[in-house]
Amino acid sequence: MIISSDIFEAYLLCSSKCWFCLRGEETAGNMYSQWLRSQNQSYRKEALKRLLASVHKADSIVAPSQLVNIRNAKWRLASDFVLRKDNIEASVHAIERMFSDKKPVQLIPIRFTFSNKLNKGDKLLLAFDSLVLSEAFKHEISHGKIIYGDRYSQSKVKVSLLTREVRKCISKIAALIGNNAPPEIVLKRHCPECDFQAMCRKKAIEKDDLSLLAGMNEKERKKYNSKGIFTVTQLSYTFRPRRRPKRLRDKREKYHHSLKALAIREKKIHIIGSPELKIDGTPIYLDVEGIPDRDFYYLIGLSIRNSNSLVQHSLWADSQKDEETIWNNFLAILASIEKPIIVHYGSYESSFLKRMNERYGGLPEGSASDKAIKESINLLTVIYSQIYFPGFGNGLKDITGFLGFVWTDIDSFGIQSIAWRQLWEHDHKVSVKNKLVRYNAQDCEALKLLTDTIQRLCDKGKTDPKDHAEDTNVIYLDSNRYPKKLKWQKFTSPVSSLEVINSAAQWNYQRDRVYARTGEVIRLQVKRRSRRKNTLQPEKVIIWNSTRTCPLCSRSYYRKRPAKAKKLYDILFGRRSIKLRFVKYVFQTRFCRS
Repeated sequence: MIISSDIFEAYLLCSSKCWFCLRGEETAGNMYSQWLRSQNQSYRKEALKRLLASVHKADSIVAPSQLVNIRNAKWRLASDFVLRKDNIEASVHAIERMFSDKKPVQLIPIRFTFSNKLNKGDKLLLAFDSLVLSEAFKHEISHGKIIYGDRYSQSKVKVSLLTREVRKCISKIAALIGNNAPPEIVLKRHCPECDFQAMCRKKAIEKDDLSLLAGMNEKERKKYNSKGIFTVTQLSYTFRPRRRPKRLRDKREKYHHSLKALAIREKKIHIIGSPELKIDGTPIYLDVEGIPDRDFYYLIGLSIRNSNSLVQHSLWADSQKDEETIWNNFLAILASIEKPIIVHYGSYESSFLKRMNERYGGLPEGSASDKAIKESINLLTVIYSQIYFPGFGNGLKDITGFLGFVWTDIDSFGIQSIAWRQLWEHDHKVSVKNKLVRYNAQDCEALKLLTDTIQRLCDKGKTDPKDHAEDTNVIYLDSNRYPKKLKWQKFTSPVSSLEVINSAAQWNYQRDRVYARTGEVIRLQVKRRSRRKNTLQPEKVIIWNSTRTCPLCSRSYYRKRPAKAKKLYDILFGRRSIKLRFVKYVFQTRFCRS
C-alpha cells in the first residue's frame, strides 16, 4: 500500500483518520472540512499562478510525467510534481531549481497553505516532500519554502532537522498498514474539522470511552487505563469526597475528572467548594467573533439587561479597516451605562478586550467603563473545578444544552463561523451575514441563561440545606447531607468483643508515636526502647566466598562491586531447648557485562 502525502497528513492529525483513509472508508461529510479543502485548492492555484508569473514561460515546467535530469535540465521552476520512491509517494506543489557556476544544483521544494499562521504539521509535510524528492533524485535537500497567508508570505524551513521525525512517522504508518485491527478511537481537538467526526464519536459513545471527556489529556487517560479504568462510567465510581485539610481551605479545589463522570452518570449538577458570582451593577453579556489566524475581530455581540428585557447590539466590521470603528462604538455603548459589568465565557473575549485596548486605546483610566474592561467576569473561571455540569465538556454549548437552550442553526459552532465569514467575504450574501449575527446573538442569550443559573446555584449553596432539599437535580458535596466516605471506615462486628480488640489495637500506636499531649517521660521511654533494639550485636559473622567467574556465562567478572551484608535471625533447636541466634552474612558483589 502506498503512503501518499494525504495519508501522511492524515496521520499527523489522527491515527484513526489515517486508518480510515487507507481503507477508503466513506465519510458522513463535514461542512468545515469541505470548505477547508476547497479553500486550500483555490489558494494553491492562485499562489502557483503568481509564482509562475515571476519566471519566464520557457524556464517553467508543469506536471512532468517522468523524472528529469536535474543537472542537464533547463527549467527553473516545476509545478504539480508527483514523485514515488518504493511505497512512498509525494505530491510536491512546486520545485525551484537553483544553479550557479560555483555551487552545485540545489532543489528547493515549495508548499502552499492558505492559513496566516504556520504550525509544525505544515513543516513536517514539507519535510516529507523533501525526503521523497531527495531519494528519487538521489540529491541532498537542506531546506524548503512555504508560501502562506493572504499576503503570500514566504517562510524558509530547514527540512534536514525534521527528516528523522518524518522517518519515524512513516515507520508508524507502515506498522498501521500491517496491522489488521483499527487503532483505538480517541477523540481529539481536531475532531470538529474531520470528515470522520460523526463515525468516531458514535463509536466512542458506544464504548463510553474516556476520550469523551474533553478536559482529559492523553497522559491522564493512560494513567487511568493502567489502573483498569477505560470507560466514563467506571471512572464515575472512583470519586470519593474528602474533607480538605485546614492548610488547603483557602486554595482552589483541583479539577476532578471522576466527579465530572459522576455528574454525567447521574445527570445532576454537582457542586464542590463555595463558588461565588457577584454582579453589582448592570450586566453586559459579551460574545465576540473573529478569525484567529488573522488577529481580526469582525463582530461584537452585546446583550444588555434593561429592567426585565434584553437589548441586543451587533457591531459588524466589513473589513479589517472597520475594526477600530466597531471598537469605538463598543466603548460608546459601554460609557452610556451607569455601572457596567462585562460577563463573558472563556479566554477569547479576555484577549479581545486586552488587545483592542492596546491597539486603539480605551476609556479614561479610573472610569467605571475602564474598570469593567479590566475586571471583566469570565464565567469559566467560576465554573471550573467547582461546578460540574452533566456534559462531556465545559464549552458553552455543552453546558447550556443541558439547561435547555437550543440554537436555531444545528451546525452552529465556533469553527464553522470562520467558514461562514470567509464565504461572506467571497460573495457578500446577506443570508450568510444574518446567520452569523443570529448565531452571535444566541450565544449572548445562552450566556445570560448560564449566568442566572450560576447565581441561583451560588445563592442556594449559602442557605440552609433544608431550604433547597427539594432540588434533586443539584448536589452540594460540601453540605452535611452528603455523606463523606473516609479512607478508614468505622469497624462494626456482630461480636462486641472484636470491636473492643480493634479499638485497643490503636493504643500502642498512640502511646509510641503520638506526642501531641504526652509528657517528656513517654518520649524518653520510646527513645530508650529504640536504642535497645539497635544495640543488638551479631553472635556470628559468616563471610561468603564468591567465585571470580559468572555462574551464567562462565566469563570472568568485569569489576568488583561494594561488599554487602545481611543480618538474619537463626533458630537453633537443642535436645531440650530452642535458642535464637543473630547471624551476619557478608558477601562480595561483582559486575558482569552480559
